[in-house]
Amino acid sequence: MSIITKTLGFLLLLSAPAIAQQKRPNIIFIFSDDHAFQAISAYGGKLAQTPNIDRIAREGAIFHNAVVTNSICGPSRATLLTGKYSHMNGYKANEGRFDVTQLLFPRVLQQNNYQTAWIGKWHLGSLPDGFDYWRILPGQGAYYNPDFIEKGKDTARIPGYVSDLITNFSVDWLQHRDTSKPFFLVVGHKATHREWFPDLQDLGAYDDVEFPLPGNFYDDYQNRAAAQNQDMTIDKTMRLAEDLKVNVNYDRKVGLFSRFDPEQKEKFSGYYQKISRQFEALALKGKALVEWKYQRYLRDYLSTARSLDRNVGRLLQYLDETGLAENTVVVYASDQGFYMGEHGWFDKRFMYEESLRTPFVVRYPGVIKPGTKVDQLMSNIDWAPTMLDIAGVKPPAEIQGRSFMPLVKTGSKNPDWRKAAYYHYYEYPEPHRVYPHFGVRTAQYTLVHFYGQTDSWELYDLKKDPTQMNNLYGDKQYAQVTAGLKQQLRGLIKEYKDDEALKILDASKH
Repeated sequence: MSIITKTLGFLLLLSAPAIAQQKRPNIIFIFSDDHAFQAISAYGGKLAQTPNIDRIAREGAIFHNAVVTNSICGPSRATLLTGKYSHMNGYKANEGRFDVTQLLFPRVLQQNNYQTAWIGKWHLGSLPDGFDYWRILPGQGAYYNPDFIEKGKDTARIPGYVSDLITNFSVDWLQHRDTSKPFFLVVGHKATHREWFPDLQDLGAYDDVEFPLPGNFYDDYQNRAAAQNQDMTIDKTMRLAEDLKVNVNYDRKVGLFSRFDPEQKEKFSGYYQKISRQFEALALKGKALVEWKYQRYLRDYLSTARSLDRNVGRLLQYLDETGLAENTVVVYASDQGFYMGEHGWFDKRFMYEESLRTPFVVRYPGVIKPGTKVDQLMSNIDWAPTMLDIAGVKPPAEIQGRSFMPLVKTGSKNPDWRKAAYYHYYEYPEPHRVYPHFGVRTAQYTLVHFYGQTDSWELYDLKKDPTQMNNLYGDKQYAQVTAGLKQQLRGLIKEYKDDEALKILDASKH
């Protein structure tokens, strides 16, 4: 054997690990805020078309029973980062300070030679850790000319619309990354969070649409004490000025409406001043007023989502044009679900379907067969271990979720998977006065225990009552079902080490 042949063989041997490492997939996790599955056409929603999110579902997998552990913004992000329930990662409610020194799966990816970045909404009180690069919105952030905090730099106000800017910064990072390493990138969108400021080009996009009222829009919350207590109705809670932009003073020097530049202000205020004049002329009262608010809510919300979907498309196009699409896993998810007028509500929090379930679609070329549909219960504690699994990294034992890849890998058959999901919500009384509660969700049933200033239970048969209007708790015909679900609930509480919930369960008188 010649010296040249030996040398080439030695070089190939040295480079083999690097080649194998480079073939590890990149991962982009697009994480929106409050984007309801009912507002995504891939889920059969008729409210609006979302062609770019739909494309991910069409070219990969769509999860029809992806659920969250605590339906609220910050805690959902903490669960994504840790793969743990709120009581384990320490972040139970918004506006606290998340402990970034604990185990975060992006740091584990870093330790396994992945580049990591988080761009956009963070909303965890502390600054990110476990990321080579980050550029985040302070707090909730603003839709127009938002402030951004960039790693190693001072806070700066950036001109533009937030969904466009987050995508711009994401593409810029992709262009300047270290191409010798695989990457993990979170694209954290602010949309579609309240107060729903559409991009200028999307103003009035749905003004010609009359949205049908949900069948339970005028829910009277009979036999559901927690629903009677809440303060999140379109009727009483949704604000005309701040939420629906009616009769706003655009000359104020503070607040959300003070961030526009002159051109933005002229277009935005011109549109909503016209709406305000129409509203004043109608002099609405009673149901007519509530239904007008509902129409305006959906028009603003869906117009805001329109820009979100367009920017998902921009990112997908960049991956296509650069050839990155072939070896990049793309996830689209929201931090939780949201109410589009069901039960007369907006917002989230409750362990009812609209807020418990979140949209989740994933594309993994060559691994997930296009058009895959998953009906099994998948929880957001499963997101972190799945990202690690995709990267070829064994999830640490303290992570409470498990990789969902056996559910979507081509050729997988009947994987052993969870039959029930556990949920625990804490934030009370403000905002929205939703009692704290925990519960269990199976393929057919939801059992919920509300506690604190109440001690009440709710049971729903999702096959017979998918809109959750008929509380069956205490119904003798469901006594055996209730007993079985309580046993399952207790088992999950112990499995996930929720000692507080166990004490509350033991103290319940019902």
